[in-house]
Amino acid sequence: MSVDGRMDGMGPGPRGPGGPRARNPYQLTEESPVYVISVAAELSGLHPQTLRQYDRLGLVSPDRTAGRGRRYSARDIEQLREVQRLSQDDGINLAGIKRIIELENQVAALQSRVAELTAAVEGAAAVIQQREAAVHASYRRDLVPYQDVQHTSALVVWRPRRDGS
Repeated sequence: MSVDGRMDGMGPGPRGPGGPRARNPYQLTEESPVYVISVAAELSGLHPQTLRQYDRLGLVSPDRTAGRGRRYSARDIEQLREVQRLSQDDGINLAGIKRIIELENQVAALQSRVAELTAAVEGAAAVIQQREAAVHASYRRDLVPYQDVQHTSALVVWRPRRDGS
């Protein structure tokens, strides 16, 4: 899972109407955009201006209301904390953090694709096994398998009978 929490491989950005938040608008999840910027700043321990800067840089991009106000989710708050941790504790600059987020998104997308391909291969292998079993079941059981006669070095001499036959 990436710092920005998205598994679509598209990187940070607002989630569209077909995104993971489009399920049930009344069901609160960790991705539900419920916090205004002042509350998100308080929960993350950052200044609201820092949140705006992170949004401009594409590090953490909250959803927007119809009036263009930012709405942060619990996942966004965790992302803000992670960006702050990388910056403060690990000494990584914001450009480096953005690159880390992009790479984590790529890794998540590739892991998802590998899982899809693994499932497809396993499905194809199951189909092959079923078809192979069907072919073996269709063999005729009344036929005797051919066994190759062993070749020997014995010499057989043929002599015609003397009685004329």
